[in-house]
Parts: sequence; C-alpha cells; structure tokens
Amino acid sequence: MSIAAHLLSAEDIANQVSQALLEDVGSGDITAQLISAEAMSEARIITREGGVFVGKAWVLEVFKQLDPSVTINFAVEDGDRLEPNQTLYTLSGSSRSLLTGERAALNFVQMLSGTATTCRRYADMVEGTSVKILDTRKTIPLFRNAQKYAVSCGGCFNHRVGLYDAFLIKENHIAASGGIQQAVSRAHEIAPGKPVEVEVEDLHEYQEALDADADIIMLDNFSLADLRTAVEMNDGRAKLEASGNVTDKTLRPIAETGVDFISIGALTKDVKALDLSMRVG
Repeated sequence: MSIAAHLLSAEDIANQVSQALLEDVGSGDITAQLISAEAMSEARIITREGGVFVGKAWVLEVFKQLDPSVTINFAVEDGDRLEPNQTLYTLSGSSRSLLTGERAALNFVQMLSGTATTCRRYADMVEGTSVKILDTRKTIPLFRNAQKYAVSCGGCFNHRVGLYDAFLIKENHIAASGGIQQAVSRAHEIAPGKPVEVEVEDLHEYQEALDADADIIMLDNFSLADLRTAVEMNDGRAKLEASGNVTDKTLRPIAETGVDFISIGALTKDVKALDLSMRVG
C-alpha cells in the first residue's frame, strides 16, 4: 500500500518552499542586512540526536529560490540513519543567504526527519513479522504528501492519500447506507476497482464485512484474542488491518496475531522535530 513514490512533484516542493519563504522572509531579512553583502561563509548542518534523514529536495529548493549561487554538499540521502553529531550537509556562499535560508530549510528537514524517525522506530519494533505499519490522514494540513513520503523513508507504508483514492466505510456510512452489505455493494458500483475497506467493531460486524466481499477490513480496538479469531476466520478472503489501542507495549503482540496491517495515527500526527543545528565558520 505504499504510494509515496509518486506523491510528490518538483512543482509541489517548489510551491511549499515558496510559501515558507514568503512566510518567513516576507519583504526582506532585516537582520541579515547587518552583514556585508560581500561577506562569504561556510556552514554545516549537524544533528544532535540519532534518527532518519529526510528533506534533501526541500533544502535544495530553498536555496535555489533564495540564492542559486549557494553550494550545497550532502553527506546523507533521504532514508539514511543518523548518529548524534553527524554532519548532514554543508553550505557555502553569501553569508546573508545562508542565514536567511537557515530556518526555512531546517523547518522542512526537522519535520520530515522527525516523521521518518518515528516511523523507523515502529518499523523496527515489528521486524521479523509480515505486518506493514500504515499511516493515516491525520497529517499536518497542506503537508500530507510530504509527510507520507517521509513515512516511506522511515520504513512504514501509506494508507490512502485522501478521500478520493479508496473507500473507508465507517459506522456513520454504514448506518446511512442501511448496512454493511449495502454500503460495500454501492461502493463497488460508484468506483469499480477502487479498494473498499470497512471498519468493524466486533466479530459479528466482521463476518458481515467478509460476506460482503470487502477488500480490506479494519478491526477497530479488537482484543488480541479477537484479532487471532478474525485471522482464523478470514482464510485469505480480505486483507486485515488492526487499528486503535496501539502502543509500544501492544504493537508487537498485535503484529504477531497475523494481521496484514496496523494503522497508527501517531506516525504523522504527533511529530517530534529532529534536533538540528547550523554551525557557521
């Protein structure tokens, strides 16, 4: 279910950077004007903690738009694991430009690397099982595609991108449609070929979703025992996704029940920025 490879275009990144620079620089960096326009500097970006790097394209675009004469050399690529105090990339060029672009570039790298670092931690916790950890639509507004790209760099996978590329039939949809069978049948009529997923809350609803030929069934807050029962009942008829009550303590046991996917909103919702710093000189 990973779709991140084709989510982002150069135009998307250019637009994000343009908005970030407008937000931060506005009519001009008045503090940078304290420095001579002829002054040149070298700088390096380091990480103060371990993690996973993401953001190369955004850094390049920041300085492409701000000052194309700035030279950037990367010591890492998207998806690389990082150690504390490691140099990520170096910059050389106008002192004013380096200082003006510093925060815009770091904001992108910190947010995306933080997302990827969280994903890598979850992916490592289920290593050796066949389960795939999925993200959700709980993303930072206007940064969904970027975050979903970071999710894939961190070793996890993408659920649907939005409301347009797959069905996710929940309680209210079921009630309004008259039942699970009716909702699934109607979904296949509306958009043949689109994945149809149904969220269920107990084994009775789960059996209904199986009988309705849902492609994917989300098992919402199922106990470990019920997850194992659902896997036994499935017999390969649908893909199974566990969701809800996923913690560091429960993740591995859930993975070992045999479900295909585990979705975790925290991959993109609770972002802890990676601690980075720019050192000039």
